[in-house]
Amino acid sequence: MGKEILDLAEWKSTLTAFAKERDWEKFHTPKNLATALSVEASELLELFQWLTAEESTLLPQKNKDEKLRKNIEREMADVLVYLLRLATVLEVDLSKALQEKMAENAKKYPADKVKGLSKKYDQY
Repeated sequence: MGKEILDLAEWKSTLTAFAKERDWEKFHTPKNLATALSVEASELLELFQWLTAEESTLLPQKNKDEKLRKNIEREMADVLVYLLRLATVLEVDLSKALQEKMAENAKKYPADKVKGLSKKYDQY
């Protein structure tokens, strides 16, 4: 399996140009982008709504339900688009934010204490 590379700066630039070409920047306020992000995340969730846990774990298998997989991919892309636009508008360095958040998570969820558990950090 090849390494997946996502160049955030390149995509942020591409999405900014896309919005600018359509004169959509005036609509891309933080509130509107956060709202759109939530809506798209809900549309992604809707695709899983009536699946059993087992059915959802079978989705990575090729040829299982290609139409559903494609719809999931599209909704995930929509979520990413709005997240990247929001990061651009708010001037958030997502790479730095992710590094900081993972460092926080490592402290809150030390592997030796939480391995195999699904408890929240204040429950162990």
